[in-house]
Amino acid sequence: MRFVDEFRDADKARALSAKITSLCEPGRQYKFMEVCGGHTHTIYKHGLEDYLPESITLVHGPGCPVCVIPMGRVDDAIHIARQPGVLMTSFGDMMRVPGSGGNFFDSNAEGTNIRMVYSPLDSLKIARQNPDQHVVFMAIGFETTAPSTAMTVLRAAAEGIENFSVFCNHVTIIPAIKAILDSPDLRLDGFIGPGHVSTVIGCRPYEFIARDYGKPVVVAGFEPLDILQSVYLLMLQLSQGRSQVENQYTRVVPWDGNLVALKAIAEVMELRPYFEWRGLGFISHSATRMREAYAAFDAERIFSVPGVRVADPKACQCGEVLKGVLKPWECKVFGTACTPETPIGTCMVSPEGACAAYYNFGRFTRSRVREASQHEHA
Repeated sequence: MRFVDEFRDADKARALSAKITSLCEPGRQYKFMEVCGGHTHTIYKHGLEDYLPESITLVHGPGCPVCVIPMGRVDDAIHIARQPGVLMTSFGDMMRVPGSGGNFFDSNAEGTNIRMVYSPLDSLKIARQNPDQHVVFMAIGFETTAPSTAMTVLRAAAEGIENFSVFCNHVTIIPAIKAILDSPDLRLDGFIGPGHVSTVIGCRPYEFIARDYGKPVVVAGFEPLDILQSVYLLMLQLSQGRSQVENQYTRVVPWDGNLVALKAIAEVMELRPYFEWRGLGFISHSATRMREAYAAFDAERIFSVPGVRVADPKACQCGEVLKGVLKPWECKVFGTACTPETPIGTCMVSPEGACAAYYNFGRFTRSRVREASQHEHA
């Protein structure tokens, strides 16, 4: 890749569209899930559904790390932040995720000290600068961000920093995909595999999807032509009666993953017996926690957290959106009571959330999508 323009060429997009259409069987409907929220935003920012025949539907998966955090974990984080002498740090997109009593900004208005950071290393720097306070990093994300958390803990241990800890909420992608495959709610023909997670874990972990469930997987990049080519490769597999894992994102993703990053995660973290996901419920071995050897850096051990399960607001249908059962515009409160300025659910909060993608790029209804498409091609 030399220039981004190479992956946004309209003529090449139309050529791929023609190839995809030629592979469609008459009368058959196809449904593919893009697991990653970054893919969802590319799809709607660039209007990629307009390049696909109506027989192909793309549905959104649980690949937005902020969106899958349940309200109870937000409440637990606020509980820690309220302890004397605690300074909590968090990525910016977590600041507006609602808990049962408000979000991090609301909590700050009531007296807590929760600051935005760009990386866990920023949190460690704050801990060095504030030795009289205990700095807690709110760690979230899939395997994509877990290595940076693990490496920061290793550095803190090497430097002997005692006023730093991690509230670990890292989740793992494979159990979530398996939960979706086992769900009776949704029938899929294949997966557009997550590109960012795969830079760490590689492609091999997805092989069970093709082997055990007969569903093709294509790990994809994040540019428009990346996604269209991935849909083409999925359609080609189906037309040939194959179910395999393919790597479209070869310029970034190694087949066996990043072994250094995986080693760091394995040294610092271990799998939890179970973890609650918004919309998917409790999934076994689907998240990580700090190993006993690094208990001194585990905020859950240092501060007793309530761990109370909190039900989502009844009006919010983020769970169905995360599972791909509903399109965002089918939610009762989408675009009315729930907007990016006044979010009820996490899918509207995060920049990677499906609802935010639909709202920001004007996809409010199916008719609106079709009208926009007809206007663009007029």
